[in-house]
Amino acid sequence: MPKNPETLEIFNRPEVVAKGWYLVCPSRAIARGQARSFPLCGQRIVVFRGADGQVRALEAYCPHMGTDLGIGQVEGNQIRCFFHHWAFDGEGRCRDIPCQVAIPGRARLPAYATEEKYGFIWVYPEAIAPQGVAEFDELRGKAVIAVADRPLVRRCHHHICMMNGIDAQHLQTVHGLNVDLSLELMPHTGGTQIDFVMRGEFPRTTWLERLGDRLLGPRYAYAMRYADACVGLLTLMKDVRRLPPLHMIYAYRPTPEGAWVQPIYVTERRSGPGGWLVSHALLLLTRLCYYRLRGEDGQIYDNIQFRADNLLAMDQPIAAYIRYVNGLEPSRWSAIARDPGKDPRAAPAPRTSVSQVSPR
Repeated sequence: MPKNPETLEIFNRPEVVAKGWYLVCPSRAIARGQARSFPLCGQRIVVFRGADGQVRALEAYCPHMGTDLGIGQVEGNQIRCFFHHWAFDGEGRCRDIPCQVAIPGRARLPAYATEEKYGFIWVYPEAIAPQGVAEFDELRGKAVIAVADRPLVRRCHHHICMMNGIDAQHLQTVHGLNVDLSLELMPHTGGTQIDFVMRGEFPRTTWLERLGDRLLGPRYAYAMRYADACVGLLTLMKDVRRLPPLHMIYAYRPTPEGAWVQPIYVTERRSGPGGWLVSHALLLLTRLCYYRLRGEDGQIYDNIQFRADNLLAMDQPIAAYIRYVNGLEPSRWSAIARDPGKDPRAAPAPRTSVSQVSPR
């Protein structure tokens, strides 16, 4: 159930991990019959691909004596511990102990839902996920091409990084883009996704703006879809003429250093040599748009201690985003879940202060 949005128990709190899809590694990193373990949101997760080609994920440490199953061996659709050869299925149940027939009831591990999408393996911190990894409406049901850029780390919580796409004010102050944008806000049923659409007109004050008006039309829009406060789907060139939308994904996960970010460019897979050229030209254009902005944005998010004490009316998207994050559900990966006696509201304040989420 969604929490009271005024509790502020999730937004910008490193000790709380919301339920959601977290990117682990490229699909190609786990071949059939292979296993690897990874740090993920303060956990250690073992990911293995069984004989049937399906990817499975478990808590990495064997419940017997704690050996990392990532150094174990995949047998069929099970994984066997390297130390004492206990074998576990994809649901985390122990299926074989070589030295005895009886299997203790506590010989099991938490299992996590997995999905392969956009060329990556994603893990959800529950055995069953309520929905799949987020998609773009324009690409739903279509074959796509996804190209990953080099991941990066920002020195702040990923909730702060994610606000970048809906802060229209900084487009002018930081990037010098003189576009007056209006906001459309569309929450999804269930509360785990929210869409922001920014629309405006080219002001025609510079030669570049006049060129944009001539080539793309007078109207311009871009959209941000946030899923589980850990995946951001950006659509550029929305509803313009002569150019299809450009799509980009930001996959986030918290680390001790800050926000780990994986950029992914996505477009429809078009048929034939001409279609291949069009698709890859659009991917290149998406990359160029990202590169145009990322350096300036990095200066902000590597040097910020976020506050929301003095939000203005034009910051309404930021306030709506904070309320959305605080309506999500904490996962078992949260430090609070690992220490049930710890009340999150009694925890020390995070390094960034959020005391007011309603614009003035």
